Amino acid sequence: MFAAVAVAAPGVDGGRPLAFAQLTIEQSLIVRVPRRTPAKPLKWKSKKGPKCVAMSSIAGAAVVADDAIDLALRGGQRLRAQFSSRCPALDYYSGFYILPTEDGRICADRDMIRTRAGGQCEIKRFRKLVPDD
Repeated sequence: MFAAVAVAAPGVDGGRPLAFAQLTIEQSLIVRVPRRTPAKPLKWKSKKGPKCVAMSSIAGAAVVADDAIDLALRGGQRLRAQFSSRCPALDYYSGFYILPTEDGRICADRDMIRTRAGGQCEIKRFRKLVPDD
């Protein structure tokens, strides 16, 4: 941001030439974030899960093993999708995708995830994860 200020006008005060001054204002904002000690990692206990999960309820996912992925659902619930066999390409390529279905749900013993390497891993079952007290 700057402003120009006239010091003298022409013809005023003996005809001195017009002079300008420039003022520059700089502002910086520093946000300090306090360091927090890392929280103790949660240990999960698994319980019987649903047969199907709405795709629209999935907020995120993480590869936890070569035979399972964890799904974070909207609202904070967590599910573990367990595969019928090992799916080693998941960890190597760090990613997977799920093709949309007509009913908008992912179901065990019906649907599969696809690895970025081109493999497929059938979902055997879903397990509900709850924090182990």
